[in-house]
Amino acid sequence: MSSPDDSPDSVAAAALDDIVKSYDIRGLVENQLTPRVAYALGVGVVEELGLLDAGFIVGHDMRPSSPELARALEAGARDAGARVRSIGLASTDMVYFASGRFDEAAAMITASHNPAEYNGIKFAKAGAKGVSFDHGLSAIRDRAKEWLAKGLDPVIPAEPSGVSDVLADYAQFLRSLVDISAGRELKVVVDAANGMAGYTVPAVLEAGAGLERLPLEIIPLYFELDGTFPNHEANPLEPKNLVDLQAAVVAHGADVGLAFDGDADRCFVVDEHGDPVSPSVVGSIVAKREIRRVRADLGEDHPTVLHNLICSRVVAETIDAEGAQAMRTAVGHSLIKDDMARTGAVFGAEHSAHYYFRDFFGADSGMLAALHVLAERGASDAPLSALARDYMPYLQSGEINTRVGDVSAVVARIEQVFSERARIDRLDGLSVIGPAEGEAMWWFNVRASNTEPLLRLNVEAGSPETLQAITDEVQALIAGA
Repeated sequence: MSSPDDSPDSVAAAALDDIVKSYDIRGLVENQLTPRVAYALGVGVVEELGLLDAGFIVGHDMRPSSPELARALEAGARDAGARVRSIGLASTDMVYFASGRFDEAAAMITASHNPAEYNGIKFAKAGAKGVSFDHGLSAIRDRAKEWLAKGLDPVIPAEPSGVSDVLADYAQFLRSLVDISAGRELKVVVDAANGMAGYTVPAVLEAGAGLERLPLEIIPLYFELDGTFPNHEANPLEPKNLVDLQAAVVAHGADVGLAFDGDADRCFVVDEHGDPVSPSVVGSIVAKREIRRVRADLGEDHPTVLHNLICSRVVAETIDAEGAQAMRTAVGHSLIKDDMARTGAVFGAEHSAHYYFRDFFGADSGMLAALHVLAERGASDAPLSALARDYMPYLQSGEINTRVGDVSAVVARIEQVFSERARIDRLDGLSVIGPAEGEAMWWFNVRASNTEPLLRLNVEAGSPETLQAITDEVQALIAGA
């Protein structure tokens, strides 16, 4: 005989503890993020965010499980009293656009770059404002558990009740923020990784939404929407997933290469040689453009620009050189969105290739960042490699992840060794800051993963020798602590 704790709803409630993360929900569709759980979360978000008789927008990506999960979430929200607006297939930044445009809470069904057996949900308050574990997400989880405990049987429609198409409005809005129509003709290879960029790029960068042609020749890679990711993972942060794009850029003699993740909220850039352009360089380029724009158009002499603490030092230096106020933030999607709203910052950059814009409701958009890069390249006689080189005087290790048993003990050991020869900062994890200038310059940050027993290390230095020496020293401490 099974116990009450073995009931399906008890199992589902327990799964919620595993799949609700710091900034979103991610889980296996087979036994964690099921339609029943999605329905319960729909009830929970309406109750927690006070959405009775209020609008609630739902979009979804191209994963095989996404349409059913979207219908389940919509049904739960509708049965709890919200006015649901389905926008169907969407990138995450399309959902943020709709949330900002209609000033309604929203949810995106996606697991971003995770494999096909996963799915997830990203929530936003009205106006595309963030929802994190400590600011709404844990309470939504708890309310979903309460609904599951009632043992009710939800009715989940087989088809959506109606879909609002926002793709053309989204494309027009992005184009209104960055005008590249007067730039030189560019050849651009785009790797959509079978993700949502295959849906949005033709609308924004081409004429798929009925807009005028831009001076761009788009060479598509893997634009077919396929949530099983038959060509490669939709995670351009991993170098192996850039190989096809790099080869295509060189083969076609392209000016720029763009790679998007599964839900198309992150954009990575490669130059005409196929070499990756650091997200910190992209952040610096966009920061400079946005500072100059608001100064010229709005008379803002000292706008605030955010950068997270693992961005290259060059981002803050670029912001300072433009006479703006650089503000350093912790790592994390909802955290930086909250800081965008609190400070009125015109732009925010994360080294993970999330880019946030005040004019995009304080939310992030990989497509909008891509437009800025294309505008910068289109206005210049120099190739992208030369533009990028001007923004990157330093060397970076990239993120090095190590599985450790006791993160706190490792971090304490590192702090003990470095405390007498460098400045210590604890804004997020442990930042250790050495000399500020020249080839001897270095800093590093170690921080625990939010989801795995990993310690993440990022190092930057002024010379290859310094970078290697600091990286080796810290890794030895991690391995030996």
